[in-house]
Parts: sequence; C-alpha cells; structure tokens
Amino acid sequence: MPVTTITFRRQVLRTGWSKLPALVSEVNAGPNRIPTPRHCTFLLSGQQKGRTVDGRFVNRTTNTTTATTTTTATATHTARTMGGCASKDKKDSKVVENETAAAGTGGGTDADAANGGEGCVSNSMVFLSRNKSDTMVDAAVLEKMEAGFAKLAASDSKSLLKKYLTREVFDALKNKKTSFGSTLLDCVQSGFENPDSGVGIYAPDAEAYTLFADLFDPIIEDYHKGFKKTDKHPQRDFGDVNAFGNVDPTGEFVVSTRVRCGRSMEGYPFNPCLTEAQYKEMEDKVSATLSGLEGELKGKFYPLTGMDKAVQQQLIDDHFLFKEGDRFLQAANACRFWPTGRGIYHNDNKTFLVWCNEEDHLRIISMQMGGDLGQIYRRLVTAVNDIEKRIPFSHHDRLGFLTFCPTNLGTTIRASVHIKVPKLAKDYAKLEATADKYNLQVRGTRGEHSEAEGGIYDISNKRRMGLTEFQAVKEMYDGISEIIKIEKSL
Repeated sequence: MPVTTITFRRQVLRTGWSKLPALVSEVNAGPNRIPTPRHCTFLLSGQQKGRTVDGRFVNRTTNTTTATTTTTATATHTARTMGGCASKDKKDSKVVENETAAAGTGGGTDADAANGGEGCVSNSMVFLSRNKSDTMVDAAVLEKMEAGFAKLAASDSKSLLKKYLTREVFDALKNKKTSFGSTLLDCVQSGFENPDSGVGIYAPDAEAYTLFADLFDPIIEDYHKGFKKTDKHPQRDFGDVNAFGNVDPTGEFVVSTRVRCGRSMEGYPFNPCLTEAQYKEMEDKVSATLSGLEGELKGKFYPLTGMDKAVQQQLIDDHFLFKEGDRFLQAANACRFWPTGRGIYHNDNKTFLVWCNEEDHLRIISMQMGGDLGQIYRRLVTAVNDIEKRIPFSHHDRLGFLTFCPTNLGTTIRASVHIKVPKLAKDYAKLEATADKYNLQVRGTRGEHSEAEGGIYDISNKRRMGLTEFQAVKEMYDGISEIIKIEKSL
C-alpha cells in the first residue's frame, strides 16, 4: 500500500522520533522508492540535532512518495511549536513541502489548516529552505547591538561581558544566528541594559553555547575558576551522601541551609524561545511527574496561574513563592507569558521544593532550618534521582547539565547557608578572603543583588564546573566550617 503523509506521520508519532531513520528506510525500500538519494538534516524537538538520514519527503497531496527538489533541507518545528526568541523578527522561514504547500492549499481540509492538520506533516515537522534570509541578522537588531556595545564600552561596568566582549569578538559574532533564530543580542542584551551585572550574559537556547563560544568560553573559564574550552566536565557523581554532618551542631551561627540544582528539560529551548503552548505543556509534565513522588518528597503542585490569594500569601510567608523575574531576567526576555507555565511544588514538611519555569525549567531545592547539611543533601539526591527517571534532562558532554545562565552549568549545584557572623562582618575583607580561599561566594540575605539584613549573609559554593556534585558541596562544607572557626576565635 502506498505511503501517505498521514500514515507516515502517524507512524512517527506512534514509534517516536528515534525510529524516524528506520521509517524513512522502510519507505525507500518500497515500490515507490525514488532511486536518486536525497539528504535531510533533522532538528527534532532539540533532539538528534544535526543528524543526517537518507530520506524523502512525503507528498501530502498524493498517495506516492516524492523526492524533494532541494538537495539539503532542514526539518524543525515551526515557531508555533519550537518557539522563537522575543528579540528577533519572526519572518525568517519559508515552509516548502515539495514546492506544493501553500496556505489553504495542497489538498488539506479546513480542519487540517485550523488544527495543524492530521494530514499535515508541518504539525510535527517543517521542511525549511535555508536560504540567505534564514541566517541573516536583521538590520534593526544589528543597529541595537551596535548601540548596546557602545553603551557598555563607555560604562564603568565590571561585568565579565564587558571584559570579554571585545570589538574583535563582537564583529565575529554579531551576524550569527542559531537554528532557533537567536542572535548575539539575545545573549547579551541583559548585560547591555544592566551594566551593574556581574556576568551579563545568558544562553537563549542550548546551541548558543556553541555558536557564540568565542564569548561564552572565556566567561565560563573566568567564572568557574579555570574551566578551559579544552576541559570536559566530569560525569555526575553525588559521592557518599552520608559524608556530611551538621556544619553548626550548636545552632549558634547557621540560620538555615539549602542545596539546589537546576535542570533543563530535553527537547525544549530556554525561556526566551519558549512559546506559550510549550510553557503550558511543560507545566503539565512537571505537575504530573511530581505528583508521583512518595515518602518524604510527597506534596502538592501549585500553578501560579489562577492561584488562590490565601495560598499565595501562605507561600509568600513561607518564603517559597518566587516573583516575576528581576530586571536582569526581564531584560533577557526570560519572563514571557508570565505567569503561564510557572508553578511551585513543595512537600508536606516544606523541606523540599521545585520551581517550574522560573529562570531554568526546573529548580530542585532541599532546605531546612539549621545546619544539617547531610540530611538536606541526601534529600536532594533522592529527589533528583527520582525525577530524572521520569523526565529526561538536557546534558552536554563537555559542559555538563545545561542551564539558562552560564554560571549554573555543569553540576548546577548551589549549596548555601544563611549565616550570622557579626564579628567577621566588621572585617568584610577578611570574610571575603576566607570565602575566596574555598571558592565561596558571599551575597546579601536575599541572594544575588541584595544586601545583608541583620548581619545575615548568604554564602555558597561558586564553582559548578570541572568538579563533581559531591566536590562542589564539600567546598561549601569546608569553607563554612572555617568561617565559623574564625568567627569563634575573634
């Protein structure tokens, strides 16, 4: 029986994208095989990227398999499916289906057009003709980049962006564009608008780390204390989860302890490129996954959309509720369609928390009052291992787990304490020197870009790359132990 677009698409959806090359081969082995080979590069929901298979397009208007008229084509989701970064003009892609597809034509029904079409391949993939306009950066975007670069260069900014975005690097990267349509501007516009940024750069999609590597790599090396572009992040290793004890057993100094990690869901771009539909889809997946957690992790998911006022106030009182992104995230276009797709999960004991689509797709958090790092770390490791069985996460062979901000790459682990050190606070230089010795970062009470309240500091590990999860947490454990020792001696 001849293969149609409808049956081909049903096969793909039933068997999964990983079976696509086999399906194409099956089509080619049949009586309708076209002997002249054609190659198609597939970008499948961010997976199997760059994979080339010997294949054909299937003509939706006939019952025969038809060879493409374009030797090389790129299959990717439409802007409706995959998203598109907010700063770019979304006029770039011309869809072609064997040069017969056009809006409202080609044999599809009105229902097909309205719903993406049971008989329309473009609902699951679109074959794009990558002509010159697809890869060109708009003149308006270039103009905005030039203005931002000049503004940053003239500022007294101490950001890593200013340090490494030289004119030479800027000129080499300004005309580049990822397959999601992300430009250099999408990476640096937050740093342009906020010269007081410490870093000043974000990755709008995973591909940006490679395409704009001339800028990302030196920033990553600087921030992560020498992780060079030739280095490779080690495999995940939580180590001996019973190795840590209570860093402050008397409860004299440590107010609370928290260990968190970030995760990106495989098959989705980062916040600036997500569509509203994708936000909703991700929230549904996360909510369904977390509802299956048992034991100490069992709890409830609270979507931000339509949240009851009483619930909202309780979450605020518990210091659980995250707000719409700060000005740094706003400038990076990380808060689109707010509050759609955002939500918070916490367990019954309020010691385990998951943020959905705040800065990263997922922030998995274990925390409690006091300094029992061992208990907190074991809880986090249990949760991450359980969730990872249910949701595949984006991982890079060299960079480790992928995140929106390059400061969180690798282990993505941030182990922190809220700690009272009134004597050391009077000699802040000594506090910072001790923290630097153990690769720790000192922040205000409410984290980055905040002040210390009541002499309470947020101190955490700074390095996340080039070391294991266990080693990252141990740096914090050893450093806090030393800070407490010094505070006692003063």
